[in-house]
Amino acid sequence: MEHRAWRRLLPVLLLLPVAAWAAEESQPGTAEALPLTLAECYGLALKRSETIAIQAELVRQTEGRFLQVLSTALPNIAFESSEKRQAGGGGSAFTLKEVPERKFTFSQPLFSGFKEFSAMRGSRAERRERLQQKARAEQLLFVDVADAFYLFLEHQQDLQILAAIQDALQARIGELTERERLGRSRTSEVVSAQARLRRVEAQMEGVRSDAVTSRQLLEFLTGTSPITAVTEAGFAVPALETEAAYLAGVSARPDVRVAEEAWRVSREEMHIAQAKFFPTVNVEGNYYTKRVGVSEGVDWDALLKVRVPLFQGGEAFGATKEASSKARQAKLQFDQTARSASLEIQDVYARLHAALARQAALEQALAASEEDYRLQVEDYRRNLVGNLDVLLALQTLQDARRDVLHAQYETKRLYWQLRVATGEAL
Repeated sequence: MEHRAWRRLLPVLLLLPVAAWAAEESQPGTAEALPLTLAECYGLALKRSETIAIQAELVRQTEGRFLQVLSTALPNIAFESSEKRQAGGGGSAFTLKEVPERKFTFSQPLFSGFKEFSAMRGSRAERRERLQQKARAEQLLFVDVADAFYLFLEHQQDLQILAAIQDALQARIGELTERERLGRSRTSEVVSAQARLRRVEAQMEGVRSDAVTSRQLLEFLTGTSPITAVTEAGFAVPALETEAAYLAGVSARPDVRVAEEAWRVSREEMHIAQAKFFPTVNVEGNYYTKRVGVSEGVDWDALLKVRVPLFQGGEAFGATKEASSKARQAKLQFDQTARSASLEIQDVYARLHAALARQAALEQALAASEEDYRLQVEDYRRNLVGNLDVLLALQTLQDARRDVLHAQYETKRLYWQLRVATGEAL
């Protein structure tokens, strides 16, 4: 019986390590995880960023302040209970030892210079201001993520280019060594090629160090570690529109709208300060559920209170003057922000336009360098040129490939900077 039980359990025991290995391989975050895209990195950064979380809390705070302001325009209802004890013999209503009282109180502001409505409008503007601040913080975070993403991707591909040059030099050294053995090349030619190979290897170490730095920055922004690879599915910078088309949307940029909403808030604060010159009208009422003494038969009372300010020692005038100055200051800040945004768009647009032209020229230079290297190798095998000419052509080809790579990713970074400068993002 025992042997039969073991026979039934043996296949299960044998499959347990396989099942555990398969479960481990299926877990996210392993070394076999798929490369991250720019959109995925940005999504992770949004969840991880403390700056975005702080901006979200500021939005919630403005919602709380709006409810507080709204409460000043709504009635205030409460229930009060008091138990008064006093000395006396209790012979009359005025000498009772115990005077209990239970009542509902009601108060409603009728007029206070419309400052409640100005405060509510200002609170709404402040909420819109905070929302735009959060949107701008998200856009600036995207620029940081895009820069780190493209730097890491650029370094990875730069290593691939250098590895291809390394292979070409190793093949070149192998060919020169064979030619040296046959007496068709000099030893100095082999040494010269080896020196260039060591130079490429040194460049590869420098790029590896830069790749580690950019990867660590990307991991810091996304809160994900380790990031082994990133990928981009065939994105190409689209054709540019006119500069005027990009400048047309400057008013919709979040930081410009932040300054505009701050201007609105300051104007409403000015109206609140001006309300100190107006009279205030309030109504108050009480409904009694328990009274004793001479007031026992009085169930309710109401009071209309009117207060007209006559002299306040210059307080209202000073507050209005200060608020008016702050409003003018906010307007100037709004104008400055709009002009700075336009200047930023113009600057990034000019840099991107020049980068695209440079990239096109470098791509043509790369095509010419590839053809030159191919012809130099053929001429060398026919003994028409020397080894130095071939190595120079290979060096030129290496530089051209890396220049094109750097130009391509520079244009991509500038393109996203332009999108964010106009108030757009991914």
